[in-house]
Amino acid sequence: MTQPTHTHRTLAGKYAELAQHQGAGALEGHWLVIYEDLDKGIQSATTQSDWLEQWRLLEKDDCPLCMGTGTDPIKGNKYKPCGHCYGLGKVTATGEPASDLWSLSDIAADIIRRQRAELEQLRAIADYPGVREWAERERQKRIDDGIAQQEQEWRGKPGHGHGGQRYTGD
Repeated sequence: MTQPTHTHRTLAGKYAELAQHQGAGALEGHWLVIYEDLDKGIQSATTQSDWLEQWRLLEKDDCPLCMGTGTDPIKGNKYKPCGHCYGLGKVTATGEPASDLWSLSDIAADIIRRQRAELEQLRAIADYPGVREWAERERQKRIDDGIAQQEQEWRGKPGHGHGGQRYTGD
């Protein structure tokens, strides 16, 4: 059986990346990723951008049962924790589940250390001159664009004015 190499970011599951190909015809100019859903035994393809956005590479300490999601994969209840990793989504570096509270605390401490290091990297990026101002400008631009789009959609919908048009007072 093929070993899983990736998992879906939101739906979990076991996937193996088989190959990457240059698209042809309507997909010319796009890279395609061929993968296999190991749970269903189905091979499929998607664009490389979708692959990078929707799937993530499995890490060596991801729980082999829940694929790092921390939710119960056996009963299918996403609101219950995985019994193998106790809902952490991680196991020991050797791939063994936590056997006692001390090993469970070691796994949790590793998760916290990784998150702190990532947070420090993000803070260092945000401290560059102009990054916060740029982010605020982009956020405001997206808000303004969203409001303009909503207004255009509203104006285009049928209303109660002359000829079924919305009366906008213009």
